[in-house]
Amino acid sequence: MVMLGMLGLLVVAYLLGSIPTGYVMAKGLKGIDIRQHGSGSTGATNVLRTVGKGPALVVFLVDLLKGVLAVVLARALFPELLAAFGESLVTSGWQPWLEMLAGLMALLGHSRSVWLGFSGGKSVATGLGVLFALAWPVALGALGVFGITLALSRIVSLSSILAAAATLVLMVMTAQPLAYVVLAALGGAYVILRHRGNIERLLAGTEPRLGQTASKSES
Repeated sequence: MVMLGMLGLLVVAYLLGSIPTGYVMAKGLKGIDIRQHGSGSTGATNVLRTVGKGPALVVFLVDLLKGVLAVVLARALFPELLAAFGESLVTSGWQPWLEMLAGLMALLGHSRSVWLGFSGGKSVATGLGVLFALAWPVALGALGVFGITLALSRIVSLSSILAAAATLVLMVMTAQPLAYVVLAALGGAYVILRHRGNIERLLAGTEPRLGQTASKSES
């Protein structure tokens, strides 16, 4: 029975991640489908270019909060699941893995939202929220990599890719639980995969910098 409860939590984490913040913001403020504008992404960067700075900040914070809540919910309800179903304390070792899976489901929900025909964003902000909930020093380190790269290159996608790649190294360096290291590996790879179009343009030298017009598949 405890497994059913865990599966239920993962579904909730996916649905939480699926909340299409950027889509709702663009629709509410400008009456547009943001997927038909700019890069086609529902993330904060496309909202910045399409709707404005204020709405983009709101989208970023809400998307980040989705990642935080997915992990916090799993962490808070896990003991209740054990108590409700009378499981042995041995299963308490599953908690970091449940948190990890909840984080991954939030990432999946953000980029493949059930409410948007399984389209969405690049999962960068939501992924950062997951990191803050799991291991805040790692989140700060990844944010630092993002900020430094952005300051030097002014390319959001490159900054996101390098931050995602650095997450695994930071998890290992700070001796985080194995489940969190797995999250960094899988989640980081997923975020990078979501940027495959950007990678092609980076290699071709055609990726727009911050402030320039975006094209389809840009972060």
